[in-house]
Amino acid sequence: MALKRRTFNPKRRLCPAEELQLRQQGLSARGGDVRYSGNAEHKRNPGDFGLNPPSGPRPGKTLCDQVGLHSRAEAQALLHAGLQRGAFSAQERDGWPQNVWAVTEKGEPLEAQLEGRGVYHRYPMQEADPFREKVLKRWSCT
Repeated sequence: MALKRRTFNPKRRLCPAEELQLRQQGLSARGGDVRYSGNAEHKRNPGDFGLNPPSGPRPGKTLCDQVGLHSRAEAQALLHAGLQRGAFSAQERDGWPQNVWAVTEKGEPLEAQLEGRGVYHRYPMQEADPFREKVLKRWSCT
């Protein structure tokens, strides 16, 4: 069983509403470049991700399997949906949001983290993470 995190990144911020349209236009122009890469530490079963789960997974890692995310295509679609709905961070690197959030059909919030040049890996947000509510609110407003 995974250990629960006790602290969460307090620097995370959703892109302010007044900046969304401009930022989304810039991201839309690069939209084809964004992609989901996956991370073996967040998979119990690799599904079609082409990953080999680690033999000794790190404690505290949340698993995509727990929220029913087993398909690379679904993970990619959720990444694009997060960008389209404006569920991305104010913080960016090289023009890409540091984080992109999404919510599964079952209402499970997910957080994607930038690895570099429009490539992200994603993981479920823990129930104790207070930022979940902000993600769910932004998702339901769009």
